[in-house]
Amino acid sequence: MTTTWKILTFLIVFSFCTSVKAQNTSVALSPPMGWNSYNCYGMTVHEDEVKANADYVAQNLKAHGWQYIVVDFLWSFDSRSGDPFQKRLKDGSYSPWLAMDQWGRLTPDTIKFPSALGGKGFKPLAKYVHSLGLKFGIHVMRGIPRQAVWAKSLVMGANGITADMIADTNSKCAWNNHMFGLNMAKPGAQEYLNSILKLYAAWGVDFIKVDDLSAPYSIAEVEGYRKAIDNCGRAIVFSTSPGATPVYRADNVKQNANMWRVANDFWDEWPAVLQMFNYGKQWEGVGGPGHWPDCDMIQIGKLSKRGPVGNERYSRFTKDEEYSHMTFWTIFRSPLILGGNLPENREQELKLFTNDEVIAVNQHGTEPRQLYKTNDAMVWYSHAPNSKDIYVALFNLAAQSQDVDVNFAQLGLNGKVAVRDLWEKQDVGTFKDGYKKTINTHGAALLKLSLLN
Repeated sequence: MTTTWKILTFLIVFSFCTSVKAQNTSVALSPPMGWNSYNCYGMTVHEDEVKANADYVAQNLKAHGWQYIVVDFLWSFDSRSGDPFQKRLKDGSYSPWLAMDQWGRLTPDTIKFPSALGGKGFKPLAKYVHSLGLKFGIHVMRGIPRQAVWAKSLVMGANGITADMIADTNSKCAWNNHMFGLNMAKPGAQEYLNSILKLYAAWGVDFIKVDDLSAPYSIAEVEGYRKAIDNCGRAIVFSTSPGATPVYRADNVKQNANMWRVANDFWDEWPAVLQMFNYGKQWEGVGGPGHWPDCDMIQIGKLSKRGPVGNERYSRFTKDEEYSHMTFWTIFRSPLILGGNLPENREQELKLFTNDEVIAVNQHGTEPRQLYKTNDAMVWYSHAPNSKDIYVALFNLAAQSQDVDVNFAQLGLNGKVAVRDLWEKQDVGTFKDGYKKTINTHGAALLKLSLLN
């Protein structure tokens, strides 16, 4: 090989590698913000409901940073029976049969998503979401459909390899029977993941939430999805679910996923918030641009319209508990993914989701840390970018109203400090040694501290 060709080859390889690296680091530089259909619709969401929520985000929330619209759970499944499980027929096939193409790749159920008719998949719905200036996402179950294994569906680009040759039939989800895991050591397994990501990219998908991937944590499959995303030709956020993701896998998950669940499904009960505080402490210091520990969806607004947990309701949290919920997700820098049916929001929900000073803490605060925690109170803090200002979150964990305080010296602030209440959008005053605020039961405050000298 001539010197010229060696140089040219190097430049081509270098260009490819840097473009892939750029794609890996071009998404989720701050915690993703958006809406997911699961908490209000479970497996039953219809296309018109997705569009209604997208319209709401575009009209009311997009200007404040909210952008992802995610279709969750079993979009390929005819859910009219109300039973999320497939049954095995005498010939070994499965019923209800999931919508699936010739390559064993699931496609949207056309009863729930009529625009998918004619093999269009999610492309028309993604186009609608994109037309609003938003981004489109989907939930997928880990692995390969059992029905594809039974049918011995060909794997695209794998030279005659079929689904039954790459499935790990001993790898099963404990709470859904549609899929087998993939044996990533088998030829064709990576090609299958490549094929589904190529399909999602063609649809215009910007976000995938891969379920049953974190508990137990599957290194081979996590890395397989990462490779498939990197080679699909589209920048896609990769979210793993559910938790609790093992903390000892922190290095691997932050190298491969853009966000990962720190806990199992979170719902609107105060003990779950208290437990999330503990999970946050376990993951302290791990999050950063491109990789975020995820506390799960925000349980505020109209929930469980058609499942999945409890009766249709507005959140069971008190107003003070809603502020604690939002404040912790904000200061910890969890992704902010709304779970309620947005068109039914009231003024109180809209106020929580459109406070730009609060959202800035989530999107731009750095190095969130717990300052202290007792049985009755907790304080977290982070640093405002490009300044010496410090964000501080005060939490009242007690069963009665009480003062919660912060000592400025513990934050390295010595001198006069201006305090601004971010939820109230008002300056509180100037203080020297510390600040305390009376906070309602299970309530919270979010402050910005600015050293004046």
